[in-house]
Amino acid sequence: MYVILLGVIGYVLLNIGKVPLHREMNTYVGNASLDQFLAYATHLGDGLFAVLIAIAFAFKNVRVSLYILLSYAGAGIVSYILKHWIYYEIYRPHFVFQYYVHEHVKLIDGVDVVAFHSFPSGHALSAFALFFCLLFVAKNHFLKIICFMLAVLAAYTRVHLSQHWLIDVYVGSIIGVSFSVLLYVLFYSSNKWPQLNHSILQLLKNKKSLV
Repeated sequence: MYVILLGVIGYVLLNIGKVPLHREMNTYVGNASLDQFLAYATHLGDGLFAVLIAIAFAFKNVRVSLYILLSYAGAGIVSYILKHWIYYEIYRPHFVFQYYVHEHVKLIDGVDVVAFHSFPSGHALSAFALFFCLLFVAKNHFLKIICFMLAVLAAYTRVHLSQHWLIDVYVGSIIGVSFSVLLYVLFYSSNKWPQLNHSILQLLKNKKSLV
């Protein structure tokens, strides 16, 4: 499903410039209920949210917790390098429209928009790293679909809020998924350190019993 989505969006990105594409997507801004919902939903991609979910899982399974943290941290480091060292001069939509295109995009009241360090989207990266980790460890097929939909939702909010171009969230998602897959193979799916398949409380209890 994700590969198909990448193919469709990739085709669109190759055939439509990011400015006219964002102009078209910005026409969907204006429904007060939808705008406010997406303004809250964007926090699904906050790095803090990913860390809190990882901490919560530590009380159930330390391996899952570390899997999430390592995936998010690895993807985040790549994102930081791209944003601040390589593509630091790529501006965000509202800045480009205002100062280069001489148009104004529709913004949502109460949402502070940023001007710089647009590529890639850290929120999309974080959301896809987190929710694909959860997707890989989930046993229930329905939960896997929910995780995928939440990742897509978080990424879409960044375009709807004019915080990022579509290409930003597209590449951010690829980085996030790549690290969740890599860490799944190298860390989560391995049989090393079986003691990590317990809660942090159980590990502390076992450690005390050995003292």
